[in-house]
Amino acid sequence: MISKLPNPHFLQTYEWGQVKAKYGWEPIYLVWDNEGKMKEERDPNHLSSFIFPASAAALILRRRILQNSFAARLSILYSPKGPLLDWTNESLRMRALDDLQSFAKKQGAIFLKCDPDVVLGTGVPQSAEDAEEKSGSAVTSELKRRGWGYSSDQIQFKNTVMIDLNPTEDELLAKMKQKTRYNIRLAERKGVTLRVGKLEDLPMLYKMYAETSVRDGFVIRDKGYYQTVWNLFMKGNQSNSPNSHSNSEQVSNLQSPITNYELPFTEPLIAEVNSEPVAAIFVFYFAGRAYYVYGMSRDMHREKMPTYLLQWEAMKRAKARGCTAYDLWGAPDVFDESDSMWGVYRFKEGLGGKVVRTLGAWDYAPSVLWYKLYSDIMPRVLDVMRSRGRSKTKQNLGA
Repeated sequence: MISKLPNPHFLQTYEWGQVKAKYGWEPIYLVWDNEGKMKEERDPNHLSSFIFPASAAALILRRRILQNSFAARLSILYSPKGPLLDWTNESLRMRALDDLQSFAKKQGAIFLKCDPDVVLGTGVPQSAEDAEEKSGSAVTSELKRRGWGYSSDQIQFKNTVMIDLNPTEDELLAKMKQKTRYNIRLAERKGVTLRVGKLEDLPMLYKMYAETSVRDGFVIRDKGYYQTVWNLFMKGNQSNSPNSHSNSEQVSNLQSPITNYELPFTEPLIAEVNSEPVAAIFVFYFAGRAYYVYGMSRDMHREKMPTYLLQWEAMKRAKARGCTAYDLWGAPDVFDESDSMWGVYRFKEGLGGKVVRTLGAWDYAPSVLWYKLYSDIMPRVLDVMRSRGRSKTKQNLGA
């Protein structure tokens, strides 16, 4: 399974491919055997025939464009957080890139986008903690030599904040900023309680997420998309959680670590004041890592700092499950107040994490002409779609 490969990510799983399949994408699964030979599979029912252990793997999402025109064969390809392989292995890296480029040409792709977790460095640039990763620079040079270009459309965050969960709980608290520790204790004193969400909570959680997006000025997808993601991954939780008989129990009831890392799953943690939900987060788990992906809150009781208590509980639960890292999912591109993520980053920084800077998304374009046309047109289309999305979210909240 891909959980055995370097830096496995839940966005590369079969389950994520099935989510995207419901929204216009065709998942294609590529696996390289230990001799470096690539095998392609489109029918997920045949995945069990793949030979593991493998040397590399990639979930490729394919989407056709202009289906009713002369350019109907054209498509775009995206491998979210992939491919998975040892990027320091030069021969394997070159073989995988050769195969991916050939695959993109055969698919009639305008471009193939990849954004693997290849680390370029850690720490805030030009700070005392700044440390460059030479292997990351080697991958960047290789991509440039092959004609790949740094993408103007970065789907995932290229930088993040990572918390090492190996220290004890007392040590994790000690690494936090003093203000963060104070806010965690404040939430406990002010009567904020936590529980693990259940499937019946999803409509309420989406409404809270929509309220958050309108208040904080970011765009979200429609309700059906999040219901699909949360529902599918929470069902995985039913078979992976020690509390699978009732995932709405109080969080303190988590007793034993999870040992099955093969299946990704998620759980929502909900903060309440007087039994009324005021904030929530969704934490995804896969292959020994936890990810804070979605966060939401209401205006009421924000002074009680429920979001701080949620993150501390998520860290403890991830550690109890045997996870060694907690990915706080996103950090600024530019580490100063001019970046729109600066405020969020300061919150994450207070939790004691370390900045990890990765390669970001790179595009391989078999046809420079088609790629230029697409790159010129799509930003305008996306701006219109985002504007409509904001309006629709506001209308739905008012309904």
